[in-house]
Amino acid sequence: MWFDPLCPWAWMTSRWLMEVEKVRPVDVTWSVMSLSVLNEGRDLPEDYRAMMDRGWGPVRVITAAAREHGDEVIKPLYDAMGTRIHLGGEKDYAKVIEPALEEVGLPLDLARYADSDEVDDLLRASHQRAIDLVGDEVGTPVVAVEGVAFFGPVVTPAPKGEAAGKLWDGCLLVAGTPGFYELKRTRTQGPIFDEED
Repeated sequence: MWFDPLCPWAWMTSRWLMEVEKVRPVDVTWSVMSLSVLNEGRDLPEDYRAMMDRGWGPVRVITAAAREHGDEVIKPLYDAMGTRIHLGGEKDYAKVIEPALEEVGLPLDLARYADSDEVDDLLRASHQRAIDLVGDEVGTPVVAVEGVAFFGPVVTPAPKGEAAGKLWDGCLLVAGTPGFYELKRTRTQGPIFDEED
């Protein structure tokens, strides 16, 4: 799965995949992509552009942490940041970085990467791996399975238990159907975050 810690829909998908791991023989690999990279050069409303400008910090820090401490830190750091952003409602993304690093037991000096482009090549490469698999007309989350990638699923609340497994089974079914590209309907509600996650 590719995620941007800012995206509430990626958060919902990640919570679903955690449930899938409990009921299906699935081992999720967690990777970053970036809404800031995705939206570079696009004409965006001013408030969304401001969010994209602030959005570099968390993905850069996760990328730097993985480079220096291994890929196994990606998911715990995502969980720590995402909990503060999505469940805690923190909109100042810079304020989630140091507490998340501390929670995961990583050096606080990794926070310096938030305002540095030093790991941007690695970040862009991870982002591009997702785009190469799924195409240009999507955002985050991206899930890839058996060589096929898709945007989503966009779901709320995140299914639990066997319901999570059944959704996974459906994703495998459509991913394994040659020529299948898209299912979509209009979202009528925002993400429903489960405080227990």
